[in-house]
Amino acid sequence: MRRIAMSVAATTVSVMLAGCGVLNATGSSDDASPAKGDDITVGLLLPEKANTRYEQFDYPIFKAKVQTLTGNKGKVDYANADADAGKQASQLQQMVDDRVDVIVLDAVDAHAIADGVQKAKDAGIPVIAYDRLAEGPIDAYISFDNELVGEVQGRSLLESLGEDLSITDKIVMMNGSPTDPNAKQFKAGAMSEFKGKVTIARSFDTKDWKPENAEANMAEAINALGAENIEAVYSANDGMAGGIVEALKAAGVTELPPITGQDAELAAVQRILAGEQYMSVYKSYPEEAESAAEMAVAKVQGRDIQFDALTRERVDSPTTKDIPAQLVPVVALTKENIGDTVVADGIYEVPDICTAKYRAACAALDLV
Repeated sequence: MRRIAMSVAATTVSVMLAGCGVLNATGSSDDASPAKGDDITVGLLLPEKANTRYEQFDYPIFKAKVQTLTGNKGKVDYANADADAGKQASQLQQMVDDRVDVIVLDAVDAHAIADGVQKAKDAGIPVIAYDRLAEGPIDAYISFDNELVGEVQGRSLLESLGEDLSITDKIVMMNGSPTDPNAKQFKAGAMSEFKGKVTIARSFDTKDWKPENAEANMAEAINALGAENIEAVYSANDGMAGGIVEALKAAGVTELPPITGQDAELAAVQRILAGEQYMSVYKSYPEEAESAAEMAVAKVQGRDIQFDALTRERVDSPTTKDIPAQLVPVVALTKENIGDTVVADGIYEVPDICTAKYRAACAALDLV
């Protein structure tokens, strides 16, 4: 799926178009009589709560944008599956039964949800895949360049090992859930950086992305390899990185190896400050959520010019080819750029990060 590798350039084009007013254009072949007005219902299905981003950022940002775009006439029908694929299938079916106008779906299990996507399609309800590329007749997709995420994580981890990097250095890989297609792309991106440079001593696919499962997997790796023989840990996201840190501490490790992450969770930003986690990948949730809302409203209102401007890339799923897509760029988050990323973008305020425990570390970086 390296057809999606040009995400930064394409996103830049979208931003330029927005500056010129194209993304707010109302012209399309259907504009004289849009399919729907502002009184619309947008279904939003998010996958889980273990990762704090969904409840803290994605849902409220998405909802606010829909309301702005519709003059507060639009409604968001929201459901979170709490990592239960069967529950999400029922939630999607309920939205189909309720005749929502469009569904934005972040799948728990991209393959299992395909039948539900087909049912929505049969009912005339467009489905936009959000963050994870669900199977079935998806109308559009918005996410980040997932292989690029893995590349950024892998490259950062290698840089953390310095000039003494060797093929004999043992890395533990804590990959995401096997039911999440993004996890495979993160892994592929990281492996493209690791190949021929380090040894992958243990690799795990972590059920449901749960930190406790990552902690158990890490304990297994420590028992098999010995903590002193683990040079670094690739963690696909921040929640799992927290579980990995707990396992290492439980094994008596006081000087933690470099550990990666993703999502820029507050706890991870604080671990980075404290030297317990080397880096995270910052992804602009406001940009992703707001663009998804724009895509959903444009789709259901028949505003083709706006929709096309938002989806200038194409991706393939196992079931559907040439899906219109937007891919949002990412940034490696380290100690050095906390102020320029999550603080500058308003994700967190300095007092949120720099609690008493982290005040000295913040002062060293001029965050206070």
